[in-house]
Amino acid sequence: MFDPREKIALFIDGANLFAASKSLGFDIDYCKLLEAFRNRAYLLRAYYYTAIIEDLEFSSIRPLIDWLDYNGYTVVTKPAKEFTDAQGRRKIKGNMDIELAIDAMEQSRTADHLVIFSGDGDFTTLVETLQRKGRKVSVVSTMSTQPPMIADELRRQADHFIDLASLRSEIDRHPRDHLTRPAAPVSGEVGVDAGA
Repeated sequence: MFDPREKIALFIDGANLFAASKSLGFDIDYCKLLEAFRNRAYLLRAYYYTAIIEDLEFSSIRPLIDWLDYNGYTVVTKPAKEFTDAQGRRKIKGNMDIELAIDAMEQSRTADHLVIFSGDGDFTTLVETLQRKGRKVSVVSTMSTQPPMIADELRRQADHFIDLASLRSEIDRHPRDHLTRPAAPVSGEVGVDAGA
């Protein structure tokens, strides 16, 4: 699936990855995540996308974003939008699809293999376009939940599908790790609709 001579780039839909890992019952250690992919190929860049609720005095995702920014990730954020749904409930929407797609297209000039961490079916056209440019595309999400968190059309379009559950042993943030080395903050995406 990976060739050690390949140049790879990671594109992480933060809210989508957070929801998938939570549904599988584990937290991601972002140090381990980088290392896992550095062991597979030459890692050019790792992007992390998330929307931020700006009107809050403290955002629970802020420590994670700051940590990622200082530890090898390119963090891309934008303000989340607040709206009221038909039932009168306050909802937050923060879709980062366009930002991820633009960065993936730009990185396709240099990267041989692009890895998208999302199950969002909206990325199917992006995957198809990257493939037409001669790039290999892997998608990381999960089918190990009910219902599966990956859109069927996205899974079928990708060159490779990697079930997040299969990466657990490499990227799980075990409590015993806290005793041996500093760990990344727990992923803390809160209530942002990623448009899955």
